[in-house]
Amino acid sequence: MNRKNYIAGIDVGTAEVRVGLGESRPDGTVNIIGLGLSPSDGVRKGVIVDLEKTIESIVSALEEAERMSGIKIDSAYVALKGLNVELINNRGVVAVTAEDREICEEDVERVIQAAKVVALPMDREIVDIIPREYIVDGFDGIRDPLGMLGVRLEVDALVVNSRITSLHNLLRCINRAGITVDGLVLQAMANSEVSLSPDERELGVFLIDIGGGTTEIALFQHGKLQKMSVVPIGGDHVTTDLAAGLRINYYAAEELKKEHGSAMLSLADTEPKIEIKTVGSKELRLVSEKEVAGFIEPRVQEIFHIIKEEMIKMGWQYLPPAGAVLRGGVAGMKGIPEVSRRLFESDQIRLADFEIAGVQNPSYSTVAGLLYYVQRYQPRLFVQERTRLVKKRGPGLWQRLKEWLTDIID
Repeated sequence: MNRKNYIAGIDVGTAEVRVGLGESRPDGTVNIIGLGLSPSDGVRKGVIVDLEKTIESIVSALEEAERMSGIKIDSAYVALKGLNVELINNRGVVAVTAEDREICEEDVERVIQAAKVVALPMDREIVDIIPREYIVDGFDGIRDPLGMLGVRLEVDALVVNSRITSLHNLLRCINRAGITVDGLVLQAMANSEVSLSPDERELGVFLIDIGGGTTEIALFQHGKLQKMSVVPIGGDHVTTDLAAGLRINYYAAEELKKEHGSAMLSLADTEPKIEIKTVGSKELRLVSEKEVAGFIEPRVQEIFHIIKEEMIKMGWQYLPPAGAVLRGGVAGMKGIPEVSRRLFESDQIRLADFEIAGVQNPSYSTVAGLLYYVQRYQPRLFVQERTRLVKKRGPGLWQRLKEWLTDIID
């Protein structure tokens, strides 16, 4: 894979592993040419619990993306979930070294490295440095100091750090799938690329991502990520409640939630016309959307109450000027906007739009945002990989098919 032209991204989620391959365009956009998806059997609540199953899921998603694009993927950027991640405010200060006092890329690099100097517990490691603003000779609010004149350069930055164990388990799975990690991108940053407008990021907005095992609440203001919180509750809990309440297996409950789920009883149909098969019984029985919603509504309300509590902890009793943007699998359920608006007492709540060239399925929005973020910012890998346990993948189905056709022609 020619790294100058192609960018690959991997999103290891609780429910699914997604892979995206994009081609960089001169206008700064990305043309997505390959997508892959595989069930994530080795991940629970955002944490890897089975290395081998996770590796198999990654390999399967990679091969699907390779078949779609016809290009071998050997390196990728990886989305980093917010669970086990902490954000620390820190400042770096350096003197401008050029004789004419013009700030160059070397000065910016040195000040970012200076921001890395922070005391961390032994079980945590720095993943990324996100500059929020630069300060030149006491003048703050500067987005890009390159080319400016000054004597003293400062940066106000967020130091992203994660638990070493969970971080290196993720890296190990990616490596053993035959992939070199080019960089790690915080999932909230990737999601913001395709879910938020520049005006929303400037005014102040909460980006709420309700995933399978976790819910991520990220506050953006003044164009930058300000605070973030992750709670271990999500769509899987809704599915589990539904499975227990109706006495059906988990996978049937998941399909029932997607096809007929409603977060509000008042919006559900009362006619019993949905066929289900209970555990231990061979006969089908009919249930209504209202009966299904009776198990969904309490859990959804609990999720949003927890989200509101986390917002209050961040210092926001009420929503910021641009309100909140909802995304994730549960966010698409009928009645979710109404429940959230009622709880937050605000109409400034919307579902995330998703319009990316080459992608129609919103479930790929995180990996698509990851590709756009990489194209725009070119993040680096701060983490030092301690061991590189790369187990080279054998030729995938697409490669074996090409070799077979070549043999026939010869």
